Amino acid sequence: MILKTIKLRNFRSYKHETSINIDNLTTFIGLNDSGKSTILEALEIFFNNESIKIESSDGSLGGDLSDVRISCIFRDLPATLTIDSRATTTLKDEYLLNSENDLEIVKIFNCGLKTPTSQVYVNANYPTTKDYNDLHSLKNDELKNRLSTLNIDSKGIDQRSNVQIRQAIWRSSTNLNLQQLLVSLEKEDGKKVWEKLKEELPLFALFQSDRASKDEDSEVQDPMKLAVQEAIKSVQVDLNKIKSEVQAKAKEVAQRTLEKLKEMNPALAKDLAPRFKEEPKWQNIFKLSLTDDNQIPINKRGSGTRRLILINFFRAEAERKQNEKKSTGVIYAIEEPETSQHPSNQKLLVEALLDLANKSNSQVLISTHVPGLAGLLPITSLRYIKDTPGGKQLTNNCTDTTLTEISNELGVLPDKRIQAILCVEGPTDVEFFIKISKILNSHNSSFPNLETDKRIAVLPLGGSTLKQWVDNYYSKNIGLPEIHIYDLDTETPPKYKSAVDQVNLRKDGSWATLTMKREIENYFHPDAIQEVFQVKVAVNDTDDIPKLIYTAVNSDSTNKFYKLGDSRTKRILSEQVTPRMTINRINAIDTKKEIEGWFSKLSSLLK
Repeated sequence: MILKTIKLRNFRSYKHETSINIDNLTTFIGLNDSGKSTILEALEIFFNNESIKIESSDGSLGGDLSDVRISCIFRDLPATLTIDSRATTTLKDEYLLNSENDLEIVKIFNCGLKTPTSQVYVNANYPTTKDYNDLHSLKNDELKNRLSTLNIDSKGIDQRSNVQIRQAIWRSSTNLNLQQLLVSLEKEDGKKVWEKLKEELPLFALFQSDRASKDEDSEVQDPMKLAVQEAIKSVQVDLNKIKSEVQAKAKEVAQRTLEKLKEMNPALAKDLAPRFKEEPKWQNIFKLSLTDDNQIPINKRGSGTRRLILINFFRAEAERKQNEKKSTGVIYAIEEPETSQHPSNQKLLVEALLDLANKSNSQVLISTHVPGLAGLLPITSLRYIKDTPGGKQLTNNCTDTTLTEISNELGVLPDKRIQAILCVEGPTDVEFFIKISKILNSHNSSFPNLETDKRIAVLPLGGSTLKQWVDNYYSKNIGLPEIHIYDLDTETPPKYKSAVDQVNLRKDGSWATLTMKREIENYFHPDAIQEVFQVKVAVNDTDDIPKLIYTAVNSDSTNKFYKLGDSRTKRILSEQVTPRMTINRINAIDTKKEIEGWFSKLSSLLK
């Protein structure tokens, strides 16, 4: 199941019901204390209630403390649901979906109590007609009595199956009068439904910004202590057996000693007995540390390095738990991942998180208020939170006005050195052009190196980051010349032909073209592709190269990229295959010198 929406009501600063849309990558932006962490912690309470537990103080000031709600809406639901062994049903047939055919699970906490209690419901389009509106709360005998009361023919119904009885009762009605309401999952088959749904929920893993934040914290001193602890947990049964055997053997030796002592001094022997002073501390026995080539242990490295290792230890543990629980999905929630990180590491983190979010059944939630990190994030992922006189305000879909407010608040400013803009289709195309420019520049310095030349902004028109939006918004006001390069693709006429023609009608130095090959991916040399993906594909001008690659990769379960999809294939091509291109490989695959022509045109716009 994939998390689609979170709803909060009367929870901490979210007094009025607030809906938060969730994508594969979702970024919560706002000032300190704006409510970013509250959302992540609400999810921890909803899914686990372990590292963070619901407390009476979690109720909103002035709100209804007996009605504190955390709701999660899911899509991509299980096709079937087995409540009892005699019948398989579906959430739709059980009338347990909301009006949009999604599963909306609502947890209501009573924070008016010293120790809050909770109740689980689904917000569903449910029957409200009398005698048809309470079937999930009835026992088997009560359901059979309802059959009789409603004079429903029981022929062909297995009356041992609550599912079959419910379906027969609902089918007998001419008007169930479906309405959106809360259906309890606390009794009888409602409870059984909840037990089954818990098995289908994605694993939620929260990494907090203040985790291991102090130098004296054992996690900071050496994150690998966690690895030892987790390993010990996994073999605890065996260790307990070893402990028992060692203790038994030791007691035998001690007892034999006492027997001998009795022969010499019975009174002394009578006062002695073999006892173990304390339980063995296994974690003190096994010492593990990560060291570099200079044998410098991790606890001697900087806080940023330690935290980076902790983040990846967290990721590894989440994947392990996902596999152990056989969970269909995992949600990584990382609070302020930029903490203690150099800007270059922040960029690497964003790339890693984007790659993680592109994996099947994987979602990433992060919070930040740092301009360096926020500027690198896709604008479609941003959720802007701020306090207003009327209460908490959360924007799910950022407009130009919202983005202007975010950029001003965080300090994401346009680069005034820009002289020209290179417009391409998507983020992977941006990576390709930046990395390929570096190769061309090393061979011929007249070609700009887009990685270091701040006179050129590269913008993906099919999706942009906040920083790119800022630069583009800035450029609109001063009329910078633009170079547009779009894929030819396979449509007739080409999809972007009219856009190219419109750009070429401008009189400001702008220029646009379509690729001669199908798309940017057709400009990769097959040897560079093989070196990364370990598969050999024939590259020509018209084939769907990403499809050829992931088809070949997915035919071999031992390939490290097994279960590859289209978007991730394109990302790996741009990030890992492009650096393996050389000037000779570029010339071999691009015999018409298109790439050099694009960069020559771009060079002509620079002063």
